[in-house]
Amino acid sequence: MLPTVSATRYVAPLREGGSLPGIVEADDLGTYVCKFRGAGQGLKVLVAEVVVGELGRRLGIHTPDLVAVRLDAAIGRYEADEEVQDLLTASVGLNLGVDFLPGSFGFDSGCSPDPEAAARILWLDALTANVDRSWRNPNLLVWHKELWAIDHGACLYFHHSWAGGLTGPERFAHQPYDVSDHVLGAFLPGVAAVDAELAPKVTEGLLREVVGQVPEDWLEVPPGASGADDVRDAYVGFLLARVAGERSWLPQESAA
Repeated sequence: MLPTVSATRYVAPLREGGSLPGIVEADDLGTYVCKFRGAGQGLKVLVAEVVVGELGRRLGIHTPDLVAVRLDAAIGRYEADEEVQDLLTASVGLNLGVDFLPGSFGFDSGCSPDPEAAARILWLDALTANVDRSWRNPNLLVWHKELWAIDHGACLYFHHSWAGGLTGPERFAHQPYDVSDHVLGAFLPGVAAVDAELAPKVTEGLLREVVGQVPEDWLEVPPGASGADDVRDAYVGFLLARVAGERSWLPQESAA
């Protein structure tokens, strides 16, 4: 599982988007962007953050280190903002901490990323069906002149359909990925070479290692599943079916 730290201080909210993440300090002396289990998007967003972020890291894509942040009820009692206090109270337990990158800045049209790094992120987004990497919301940082991918909660849309059971991966395996609105769409010509390099690395063993990082109490067990292990198996199965097939989902240059 992810390394676990305990929050020692809530520093400030980040009022971007609807989930109201916040900066926290922890007992390992680290500073993290904390994404809370009590936010409206639910636990599946945290699962997607871990699965895609950890997969990206193992494939050579810059993603911030992740930890599980244990939040005690006492943290919320001293927060003056009622909205934040309610969120902290609803988030007692394990939350997601994303390593804070001091001095980083948001990606914009003035940035000139390394083409291969950009193509790798575009490929990962296509594999995991990320619907939230547009110019309206790039979810990219530049830190030490390198491109870093953040905010993967909008990936893995398939798990939102599991309320009725762990449905089969066939549809996801072939679902095309639309790059027409992607912030890195200009780097589509490099995706074929990235696919040839990275797809063989996405093995069942690698996926099980990645999915194994998710804390068990974030895994919502749907009807028909016997426990968290079934849910982990489903994540592995869906992603493996997508990468091991004919990859009709892979965007082509003509789609740019």
